[in-house]
Amino acid sequence: MSLDKMKRYEKFAEEIAELIRTGVLAPGEKIPSVRHASRTYGVSPSTVFQAYYLLEDHGLIQARPRSGYFVRKHAQRLLPEPEIARRSAETTEVGVSELVFSVLASLRDPDTVPFGSAFPSPELFPLQRLARSMAQSVRDMPARQVIAEMTAGNPDLRRQLALRYMVSGVMLPMEELVITTGAMEALNLCLQVVTEPGDLVAIEAPAFYATLQVLERLKLKAVEIPVHPRDGIDLETLAESLASLPIKACWFMSSLQNPLGASMGEVKKQQLYDLLRQHQIPLIEDDVYAELYFTREPPKPVKSHDRDGLVMHCGSFSKSLAPGYRVGWVAGGRYAEKISRLKLMTTISPSVPAQAAIADYLQHGGYDRHLRKLRHALEMQQSAMLSSAARHFPASTRVTRPSGGYFLWFEFPEQVDSLQLLQLALAQGISLAPGPIFSATQRFRNCARLNHGHPWDERSEKAMELLGWMIKSF
Repeated sequence: MSLDKMKRYEKFAEEIAELIRTGVLAPGEKIPSVRHASRTYGVSPSTVFQAYYLLEDHGLIQARPRSGYFVRKHAQRLLPEPEIARRSAETTEVGVSELVFSVLASLRDPDTVPFGSAFPSPELFPLQRLARSMAQSVRDMPARQVIAEMTAGNPDLRRQLALRYMVSGVMLPMEELVITTGAMEALNLCLQVVTEPGDLVAIEAPAFYATLQVLERLKLKAVEIPVHPRDGIDLETLAESLASLPIKACWFMSSLQNPLGASMGEVKKQQLYDLLRQHQIPLIEDDVYAELYFTREPPKPVKSHDRDGLVMHCGSFSKSLAPGYRVGWVAGGRYAEKISRLKLMTTISPSVPAQAAIADYLQHGGYDRHLRKLRHALEMQQSAMLSSAARHFPASTRVTRPSGGYFLWFEFPEQVDSLQLLQLALAQGISLAPGPIFSATQRFRNCARLNHGHPWDERSEKAMELLGWMIKSF
């Protein structure tokens, strides 16, 4: 929700929440009294009370009898953040699929604690409401529409997407939007229209393992660019690589990067775009976590700076609304027509009923209301995992603190082997995603990605305690 649509107490609550998130108000610190806040900020006492009740409900503050309100102590100590060392980029043949498949196969047991999962809990999604949208839209769909929408995609869905882009400051013609079978098809299509086998593609290090598998399948070579856990891609290394290597495309997550959760600032996104424009290198912007931010305002994509059609911006509803519906899209810029033609030569079309269901939900189902609840749940669960890690993991452990999403990246002491840790954890009914599957060179052996996208309970807490014991055993 934008600030101008918020009620006054919601705006005030968000201002206090931002001070807590950024550390201005530290855990355990007293926040301004109702009387003091009312005078200082020029709002009524009832507005302050409503704001504080909202913050209390969100788990950010707590009332102490006859003492006032205090920031909750989510963790008695905070583990430090990782430091990704700069290193020169190198050309790498990609061959990680066997390792990735073996790891993913081990994570399929539904009875394990799903720290290794790539998805949030299905309990967080409005699946029954979506089912009603599916039934309604299919019942009312003219027969000819089933065929007509197999090419361009559902017009109502494309219109809703164009409106959401417009709200975020990106003006797009509907013709630029190509509906795909999930974001993975969008990303695959984008890569295929701008590369040939043997070409070099700049990717992040660490990178989402599916990125590596796509490069391997298309016989492309990776140029790994380091990612800072808070600020994102190292532009200096990227600039050196673009100047010295015949890179044909870049595939980056500029916000809430998987697995680190890093988000580039707006100035840095502009600098990234200017650098790519200078070299006329296309950017495949993987933005599937765009709606899962915890900050006051949504992060804008690099696409918002695109003046030359160089950015292919890919999104999906799988992480924010409809896992399993497999509906994604790409705003293809100058490459939109090639992407559309290539899609028609391969999969033709994503499910027409699934597109219609999501279009109906976006129009009538309260998508933004659902997103607010989802973000709140993920933020509280992140806080719970960070707190638990601080209690149970070695003090030398480092962990990211993303401003959204549902992943945390842990850097354990050097002697820890996350592939061995995975086997120990699976024996205790716990999954995790080991660091080597996120690198073309299988680096990050002492790192792991943990998923906090499932409701936190005693089982989760016990799993963190067991993981801490295993890590210490190394």
